[in-house]
Amino acid sequence: MTHDPAPHARPLRPLVSRDRHQQHRAATPLELFFDLCFVVAVAQAGIGLVHAVAEGHADQGVLDYAMVFFAIWWAWMNFTWFASAYDNDDALYRVVTLVQIAGVLVLAAGVSEAFEGHDFLLVWLGYVVMRLALVVQWLRAARHASGPERATSMRYAGGVLACQAGWSALLFAPEGVRPWVFLVMALLELAVPVWAERRLPTSWHPHHIAERYGLFTIIVLGETIAAATVAVKSGVEENDALDELMPIAAGGLLLVFAAWWVYFVVPAHSRLRSSKEGFVWGYGHYLIFSSAAAIGAGLEVAVEHAVGKAHISATAAAAAVTMPSALYLLLVWVLHARYFKVGIAQQVVLPAAALGVLLCTFAGDWAVPAAGLVAAAAVATGVALTARRGGRTGAAADERNHW
Repeated sequence: MTHDPAPHARPLRPLVSRDRHQQHRAATPLELFFDLCFVVAVAQAGIGLVHAVAEGHADQGVLDYAMVFFAIWWAWMNFTWFASAYDNDDALYRVVTLVQIAGVLVLAAGVSEAFEGHDFLLVWLGYVVMRLALVVQWLRAARHASGPERATSMRYAGGVLACQAGWSALLFAPEGVRPWVFLVMALLELAVPVWAERRLPTSWHPHHIAERYGLFTIIVLGETIAAATVAVKSGVEENDALDELMPIAAGGLLLVFAAWWVYFVVPAHSRLRSSKEGFVWGYGHYLIFSSAAAIGAGLEVAVEHAVGKAHISATAAAAAVTMPSALYLLLVWVLHARYFKVGIAQQVVLPAAALGVLLCTFAGDWAVPAAGLVAAAAVATGVALTARRGGRTGAAADERNHW
């Protein structure tokens, strides 16, 4: 059932599925506001990772970061895919979404406690608020649907409720068992959409989903820039270490610029032709988003090491930047960039860049600027190969479609 390809805010309207092929489907102001509220949660996760790595507890810090970021990412995912299929922008939809935003802020307030004391109470409470609001949305969708579409909506509502009850185990399980509880619950969460849509997929919009993911990529990259800027400013003010920090700042900027370039140079929506492709692409972005945000945390660690605040080796400080950067480049290639490359030369650019960035770990104090130069060289090489293959006619469009 599809209605009203261009809904406008009204007091109350039926919540019915939107047209998958609707023209000019774009992110709404409410969706942009929803994303903005995640900036706080992403920033808190990055701060926790910085403190753990800088104090020499990288293994525990990465584990905590992976769990907390999953909670952040999954909350965003739940809303984004539902909104792509059902957003009717009426008054009730807006109010329920604002309730979800309140839950996001509660979650963000609990991130530091989850890191420092493995206390997930506030994170769990934030999830309760968000997930109950989401269940209301799915029940609204089921009310105005029939047959397989109604079954899909009811499966989502039931699956979300069941998983939310399962998350309660985090509050009572012994601390050493909580990572395993988290892993089991994360797998169950990932299984809910696959199970719910096995008979009839929701009518999510490929262009809209690609745009929403792109916007969240910009958010995490923007948070990376903000975190690195604050770290450099603090280092300069407290230690007057401008000579040591400028190479890190320059290298970090090159890494972030390259990260933006390689993600947005390809039309990701053209890869989203089915639910199967959508699941692989959508789920794979957990690692893209988390690694992009971790680059900012790594730059903060590198700054703290440069000014003598981090109690780790130069190699460990460098790895905090190079490892998430390499992972990001490789995953962007795996998920969609490789499908738009022609020939071996274009195909190896990003994997080779990921390896080169990783090898920069052993460059000591110059690891970050070296990694930045490698990433920038990858972008330049990709552009040059595209120009050589396709000529200069229609340059901007050609680059976007082939590199």
